[in-house]
This record gives sequence, C-alpha cells and structure tokens, in this order.
Amino acid sequence: MVSLQSRISRLPFATLIGWTVCTVALLAQTAQPPVFPNAPQGFDAPRQGIATGRVERVEYMSSVTGGKKPAMVYTPPGYSSSQKYPVLYLLHGIGGNETHWSGPGAAAAILDNLVADKKAVPMIVVMPHGRTSNEPETLFFGGRGGRGARGATAGNARGEIPGGRGGAAMAVEFTAYAAFERELLADLIPFIESRYSTMADREHRALAGLSMGGGQSLNFGLGNLDTFAWVGGFSSAPNTMPPAQLVRDAAVARQKLKLLWVSCGDQDSLFNISEGVHNYLLEQKVPHIWHVDIGGAHTFPVWKNDLYHVSTLLFR
Repeated sequence: MVSLQSRISRLPFATLIGWTVCTVALLAQTAQPPVFPNAPQGFDAPRQGIATGRVERVEYMSSVTGGKKPAMVYTPPGYSSSQKYPVLYLLHGIGGNETHWSGPGAAAAILDNLVADKKAVPMIVVMPHGRTSNEPETLFFGGRGGRGARGATAGNARGEIPGGRGGAAMAVEFTAYAAFERELLADLIPFIESRYSTMADREHRALAGLSMGGGQSLNFGLGNLDTFAWVGGFSSAPNTMPPAQLVRDAAVARQKLKLLWVSCGDQDSLFNISEGVHNYLLEQKVPHIWHVDIGGAHTFPVWKNDLYHVSTLLFR
C-alpha cells in the first residue's frame, strides 16, 4: 500500500500569509501528520459476518447514441424502497467500462465495510459506461466502443488498457467521453431516479471518477452545480478543462459545493493536471481537499484509497 499524505486547503489562512503560501504549504506537507492515513488493511476485501449490498447490471436508453447503455448499480445493505438514498455516480477511465469499479475497483466491498463500521452513509453507487459513441474505440483494445464492441477485461490492474496512439484517435475518445455529459444528465440520472428509491436533489448527488472519469467528474460536476453538490477527481486525465473554465464563477462554487476533492499520486505522470486545478482553486479561494498519494502511480491501489476516503465524507 502506498504511503498517503493529504492537505486540506485552508483558504482564509492562505489569504493572510499572501506570497508565502507556497512555502508554508510545503512545510505543512512534510511536518504535519497525514489528514487521511492509509486505509486499513483489508478495506477493499469482502468481510465475513457483515451485511452486504447488491450489485446489479441495468440498461437504459441513450438519447445521444439511440441505443441501450449499461451500468452497474450498487445498493447498500438493507436497501428498501421505503427509505430514500443519496447517489454517487462513479466513473471509470479511458479503455475501461462499467465493470471496472465493481471489479478491480472493489467498490462494493469498500462500501459494505464502511457502512458496517458506520463510517459511510448508506448510498447507491452507479457505475456507468462513460463513453458515449457508436464509433469503435480507437485507442484501446477491450473497451466497449460502439454497439456490439467487445468488453474490457475486468482484471486490468491499471483501469486503462494500452493500445495504439495518435492525435486523431485521442480526439475521437475525448469527444466520446465528453458526450457522456448529455447522456448522464438527460438519460442516466432520470433512469436511476425512476428505478431506485433516491433523494432526487443536488445535495444528495455526487460525481467522482478516475483518470478520464476524473476529468469528466470535474468537467461535468463543476459545470452542473445545480445537479451535483459533491465532486471528486482522482488522478484526472488531460480531458480535464483548464481550471479557469472549470470554475467560471468562484462565488457560485463556494456557495454550492458541499465537497470538492482533487487527488493524485505523486509518481503519476498526470500529476501536474490535478496540481494545476488545486493551485487555481487555492487562488480563487474555493474550498476543496487536495490529497496527494505519496509514492502513488496511475493505478487502482491509489483510486481505491481515494474512494475509501471520499465515501467517508459524502452526504454528511
């Protein structure tokens, strides 16, 4: 397990110290104990003797592609239609699909254990296929691209399956993942709220994801604060909008966000993306959590820890 070190941005303090903020932040990083220690051993493994939730596969109609799209849905232990639940929409990375968080991401075990320990609010977790296109996948083998394309192998340890490269191919993927925003808002959320017993308001909806899904979560979440009050980006990819486009009105973000989580492993080649978002949020005095996984790369051990910690904060 990687060593974890986290920093919560203290914006009023940053204002007071002015130009010295970077130096003080660096000293705080090394001198203070981690805000979020390593998740406990076995946090992501099924545990005997506790109530467990259920994971089911569903399909909904996409108004963007004109076809059916899959999602895996976790309902918490003791789920009952007589009770209303908050919902976390949890997104995978490029080359992945709806099985990655329920498979190598161990989302169900993580949530079951947290709920059993009363460290997380019982919630529904929706894990969709976040690529919206009828075009075959261009960069990665194994992901589900257009209709009938072959699904990704759930055991892939990185969550993203290496394949060909190229600017044109990447542009196709960026377009396909960006198009999921319309599908999420117009199709998936209404489907989930019609099928499950949910609290159907912004304060009970969260959006988080890893890598390309992290970029989607920041882009879609911060761009739709009337829909989501809780937003998290784990090791966000280059599809992440420039920070000034992510937060067009800092006052609105400060007012509406319940939680904004930005994290990345310090050995991740994409670290500068998350760090750039953090620095801009700091400048704009937008409260957020900036979490750095010391020694962490672009892998599921980092993202599972992120999910563990974020889940303890949601809907409280």
